[in-house]
Amino acid sequence: MTEKKIRVLVAKPGLDGHDRGAKVVARALRDAGMEVIYTGLRQTPEMIAEAALQEDVDVVGLSILSGAHMALTPRVMELLKTNGQEHVKVFIGGIVPDEDVQSLKAMGVAGVFGPGASTEDIIRDVRTAVTG
Repeated sequence: MTEKKIRVLVAKPGLDGHDRGAKVVARALRDAGMEVIYTGLRQTPEMIAEAALQEDVDVVGLSILSGAHMALTPRVMELLKTNGQEHVKVFIGGIVPDEDVQSLKAMGVAGVFGPGASTEDIIRDVRTAVTG
């Protein structure tokens, strides 16, 4: 019997047009054996939540470099909950000031990764969040 692969949606919400980091993380997760869906640039929270529902993902990774993480993340999480996807783990990567990390985790974000985070740490944390 084969183990179910972890399904990850990597999304770029908002107007941020820089996606190199998101693509690096997406490739690392894929190379680690996960199924990865990359939504592309300039996604709305509604588009992200709908893609997460349609793709039946275990994880949503938001790549946010614009500073809009405190506006976009709660909306994505609210929409996931509305869709009955409270089980979906949400991770954020990008430029997140230290003072916002605890607020994000308090709202249910599973992990926050800033510049220089290792792909090994991201892979480990995603696996741990999904499999326990």
